[in-house]
Amino acid sequence: MDARTFLAEFARLERAAADRGNPGSYGSVDCDNCSQCMFCERCTECHGCNYAVDSQGCTDSNHLAHCTQCHRSNHLTDCLRCVGSAYLERCTDCADCNYCFGCVGLVRKEFHILNQPYDRKTWFKLVKDLRSALPRARGR
Repeated sequence: MDARTFLAEFARLERAAADRGNPGSYGSVDCDNCSQCMFCERCTECHGCNYAVDSQGCTDSNHLAHCTQCHRSNHLTDCLRCVGSAYLERCTDCADCNYCFGCVGLVRKEFHILNQPYDRKTWFKLVKDLRSALPRARGR
C-alpha cells in the first residue's frame, strides 16, 4: 500500500463515518453528529445525553434545554460550560452546583441567584417570580 492509496481509503472511511449520522443514538430527532444519545431533539455534537433539546457539545447529561458545552449535568436550561451540576438556569461556568439561577463561575454552591446565597424557600419563590417576569432566554 502506498501513501496515495492509504489517503484515499482513509478519506473514504471518514466520509462513510460522517454519513452515519448519530451512531448509537435512539429516538433522537433532527440531531447532527451526536452519539449514544437517547430522545434528544435538535442537538449538535452531543455524546451520551438523554432528553436534551437544542443543545450543542454536551456530554453525559440528562434533561438539557438550550445548553452549550455542559458536561455530567442534569436539568439545565440556558447554561454554558457548566459541569457536574443540577437544576441550573441561565448559568455560565459553574461546577458542582445545584439550584442556581443566573450565576457565573460558582463552584460547589447551591441555592444561589446572581451569585448570592438564599435559603431554599426564598430561592424557589424568587426563581418562580423571575421566570414569569423575564423574557424567554434564546439559548446559547
